[in-house]
Amino acid sequence: MKRLEMQRLSLRNTGKVQTDGDGALVQRAKEGMAGDEVRFSVEYNLEQQSFVWSDKYRPRKPRFFNRVHTGFEWNKYNQTHYDMDNPPPKIVQGYKFNIFYPDLIDKANTPQYSVIPIEDDKDFSVLKFAAGPPYEDIAFKIVNREWEYSYKHGFKCQFQNDIFQLWFHFRRYRYRR
Repeated sequence: MKRLEMQRLSLRNTGKVQTDGDGALVQRAKEGMAGDEVRFSVEYNLEQQSFVWSDKYRPRKPRFFNRVHTGFEWNKYNQTHYDMDNPPPKIVQGYKFNIFYPDLIDKANTPQYSVIPIEDDKDFSVLKFAAGPPYEDIAFKIVNREWEYSYKHGFKCQFQNDIFQLWFHFRRYRYRR
């Protein structure tokens, strides 16, 4: 009962509720974070959304903890012109999205993702996540490259323990003469 009162007080003061479960979810998402990964939290603004269920449930954005995997691409050009003391520029090699849906009403319908290309900029696309009530859709602007769908190369798409995980790396093309 005290925890509920503390959450209400926190909601009145800050407009956000921080529960013990949220901290545990974020801590779980941070597990295994490598040195070449950086937190990624740049949202893409979607158009105004209206939901059929908005009169019954208050729509809210889900919490998330995302990572971007960066590294060097050691192609022939970079091998010739750079070395470890003077490395080439880092490029995005993949992403890890962890979206938290602890209060999802219908847990039988798993959250879905879709990739939408941006017409103005062909180098980027929008990755949109949709889950259902009481959560709004959320989107992120990512690099528009071909994904590697093999689980051996790090692809993971699952909804487990109220966390939707989408992990992927971009396909690497090997130059052969």
